[in-house]
Amino acid sequence: MITLMLALLLGPADEPPASLVVLTPRGETRLEVRQDVTGAPLLSAQELTAALDGDLTRSDPWTRLVVARQTFEFLLDAPLYRFNDRLETLTASATVIRDTVYLPFEFVSEVLPRFLSERYRYDGASVRLVETGLARPAPVAERLPSGLLPGHVVTIDPGHGGRHPGNPGKFFPAGVKEKHVTLEVGLLLRDELVLRGITVRMTRTSDAFVALGDRAALCSRDCDLFVSLHVDALDPRRRSDYRSISGFSSYIIGNENTEDADRVASVENEALRYETAEQANSRSALDFILRDLQMNEYLRESERAGALIQERIDRIHPGENRGVHQSNRLAVLNLGRRPAVLFEMGYATNREDAKFLTTRAQQKRLASALADAIVVYLLEFERKVGFEQAARPAP
Repeated sequence: MITLMLALLLGPADEPPASLVVLTPRGETRLEVRQDVTGAPLLSAQELTAALDGDLTRSDPWTRLVVARQTFEFLLDAPLYRFNDRLETLTASATVIRDTVYLPFEFVSEVLPRFLSERYRYDGASVRLVETGLARPAPVAERLPSGLLPGHVVTIDPGHGGRHPGNPGKFFPAGVKEKHVTLEVGLLLRDELVLRGITVRMTRTSDAFVALGDRAALCSRDCDLFVSLHVDALDPRRRSDYRSISGFSSYIIGNENTEDADRVASVENEALRYETAEQANSRSALDFILRDLQMNEYLRESERAGALIQERIDRIHPGENRGVHQSNRLAVLNLGRRPAVLFEMGYATNREDAKFLTTRAQQKRLASALADAIVVYLLEFERKVGFEQAARPAP
């Protein structure tokens, strides 16, 4: 079903080749190329594994291929694979035909040459995958003063903007709304991360409206973390004690929807009504098909990032540490495909929080603490996936 829908979304493909030649130091192998129901080219996983002197194991719904001591896991009948503990997308699905596992041709034409470029090269003109020999040892990257390897990318999303002001800022100075505060802190956070050697993508750098789907898309496959900044507020008509509630909280994608998480999702998703029909329709059906898979894939990483943010902010914030919460209703998180945290920096309906969030010196302390939390998260990520796999050229 996912494969058919993806084919409809992508439209007609070029005529696939009839065969692929795998040329290695061990000899030459010709593999037949067949097609799935959508016309996408496929290769026998068993034959490809043998040609590459790899190892193949199947444990439904995953098939695991180890080649050149690197592990690729394919989710059967879904356009997804996992590499370096990250979920990646394909234009076709790995599938089983008559007890034989078939992999998308894209794996040899794009994936292997991209991730293992020291060892494999694909020649499209002659339809050949060439193994150039033993992979050369990767150069040891020098660590940055922050302790990180170079090449990390983080997307910062200052919430709201333009025609969507966010909450009105009950105790903010006159004329200041949520969108102004999130942008101020977001720009300061950008500067702090750059000082630590991290490449930053901003969803906005001015008072502009950006659709929720476009925000999430800026954290693509080379992005390590998406952080969306917001300011919370309570409705005085529903909470007579609204002035006394203070603090900060983190929200991640997950199914444990608390009453507070539902309240935040309802407020933050109001941005959807400011989108044009074209912006709303631009989100493909695939985005929503993949949501549950993405939720499980990045739940642990997002939860860890949220916990580190809460821990660091607790040291400098005057309000209560309100913890990490899960929600599957926050659109800006649902539309992403990378570890992500929506951080509510404080309450505009609490005088002390509001003063903290609108004082320049405190904004800088907040941005610095957030940057410290992100660095710790990325250092843990490096230890998790290994030194060589975490290092990559700076974008």
